[in-house]
Amino acid sequence: MCLAIPARIVELEQDMAVVDAMGNRYKAKTTLLPEAKLGDLVLVHAGFAISLVDEEEAKKTWQLIAEIDEFDDTQNKISG
Repeated sequence: MCLAIPARIVELEQDMAVVDAMGNRYKAKTTLLPEAKLGDLVLVHAGFAISLVDEEEAKKTWQLIAEIDEFDDTQNKISG
């Protein structure tokens, strides 16, 4: 399964960005989003920023990721 992660562009030089997703920093190409600028929130998939995303949607996704991480740390997990 593939997942696009929302991240904020914290550095940008031409089409190479450094993005921050929940405190983790990654390199991502912005070739597919020439309108992306420093501070924008983007969805990153396979090393590429693939779309712009608003703050509210990014926060919802980050919350879901945090919940999955908490579940993964649970000792008595039962899955269906």
